[in-house]
Amino acid sequence: MLRTLKLSFALKNTCRVNNILYSLKQIPLIKKILPDALYQCEGLKILANIISLIWEILTVFLGKLLYLVLMVFGAGFLYSDKPEELYILHILLFLSIIGSFVNTHLFNPSKDKYYAMILMRMNAREYTLTNYTYNIVKTLVGFLITLPIFGLLAGFPLWLCLILPFCIVGMKLFAASVPLYGYGINGKSYNESRLNTLVWIGIFIFLALAYGLPLARITLPMNLSILLFICCLPLGVAGAIKIYSFKDYLEVNKELLVGLTGQMDKSASTKLIKQQNEKRISADRSIVSSRKGFEYLNELFIKRHKKILWSSALKIFIVCLFLITGALLAIYFAPEIRPKLNRMVMLSLPYFTFIMYAINRGTNFTQALFMNCDHSLLTYSFYKRRTFVLRLFVIRLREIVKINALPALTIAVGLALILYCSGGTDNWSNYLILILSLLCMSIFFSVHYLTIYYLLQPYNAGTELKSGMYSIIMMLTYLCCFILMQLRITIQIFGLMMIAFSLVYCAVACVLVYKFAPKTFKIRV
Repeated sequence: MLRTLKLSFALKNTCRVNNILYSLKQIPLIKKILPDALYQCEGLKILANIISLIWEILTVFLGKLLYLVLMVFGAGFLYSDKPEELYILHILLFLSIIGSFVNTHLFNPSKDKYYAMILMRMNAREYTLTNYTYNIVKTLVGFLITLPIFGLLAGFPLWLCLILPFCIVGMKLFAASVPLYGYGINGKSYNESRLNTLVWIGIFIFLALAYGLPLARITLPMNLSILLFICCLPLGVAGAIKIYSFKDYLEVNKELLVGLTGQMDKSASTKLIKQQNEKRISADRSIVSSRKGFEYLNELFIKRHKKILWSSALKIFIVCLFLITGALLAIYFAPEIRPKLNRMVMLSLPYFTFIMYAINRGTNFTQALFMNCDHSLLTYSFYKRRTFVLRLFVIRLREIVKINALPALTIAVGLALILYCSGGTDNWSNYLILILSLLCMSIFFSVHYLTIYYLLQPYNAGTELKSGMYSIIMMLTYLCCFILMQLRITIQIFGLMMIAFSLVYCAVACVLVYKFAPKTFKIRV
């Protein structure tokens, strides 16, 4: 096992070092001073290895620190009508459930797994269990160091601070074993990088329970939360037995890695991706357009790719409608919660920046554009003329705004109804500002994703993400939205600020695309 761990770490480190070197080469200001023979430079390799080692150590603690500070304890300290530890334990429980299923450490496809099990023919079971054990130990050590620090400050007893990390690990072990039982029944492997609709619905529901209930000043009783955590210990033992007795890890990983197999060969990768998308692209020859030029191209693209572009937005719309209807029914049948919901809506508008970020379909839209349109048309010089680029950008912006407007408008109108039914507001303009600001948030993210796509164009011919700067900007966007989520500002102040910012951003984005996109909008190598 130690030999397998050493080899797997060497593989991961090699992949990580290469990614670091490539990312450095993609940063505009740095790439000019780096040598062309980047991967042959021993100094840079040593630097990349040092960065990789530091990152490996930081992942044990830094991720846990940020998670606890921003998402758990930071959110719990915002409430003061009940003991802080009540909110903290409530939030931690539901977030741990989500994390157990979306971050299993067992069903994540990665290139190092492909290299080890497919190319190097390493023992799949031994490789999988060795890496899984390593990640579980990292999780346990990380929480054993960080959780007691914050837990004691929040008023938790020491015994609870020490047992919670084991409970979280037990939850993860049980969650990872569930897909293995499912594989024995239906023969299908769970892929945490491609979550299905039911899992996404579960994520939204548990997020609503984690943060929505505390906003309404509702939490699970302390003893019940502790009991549910402790129940994860025997469940974790049962999960561990299943995980370490499971035999078919080679078959599971082959199915899991099927999308990566073709990526080693550019033509095979492109062929595989096209085959996967062709199933969702309409081949109906009756689809026509009476428009001309880029409007003709855009209308045909939207009609033929309707399933790809609209399916996720429609699913989010249904979930939002369901949650809003539930909130309105709760107001009707439980009038005592009206003041709490009213206060929540009046002060939690910044919270919805993160929700709008999460439900925005900008990434799906731009990826579909590249794979099924720009991938081919970018080989023609006329397609990158300055006026043509801006014109097509505006047309596409209109379409992505339409797609994102469906769930955004549902949330905006729903929140306005909840505000009205829960007691209303003295200033009628709050309703208008609430609706307009949420729509402007949706428009901002639509513009943001499309602008970054045109200015950085992160995909290569094999549709792999190859831009370090693109990843950095997406990460910064996430962090900004998460920080804003912690604010509590009235509808009028934050709403007007968001409307003004969105309008200015749209104008600046058009100028940047017009000026720089003709040079940056190209296929990466």
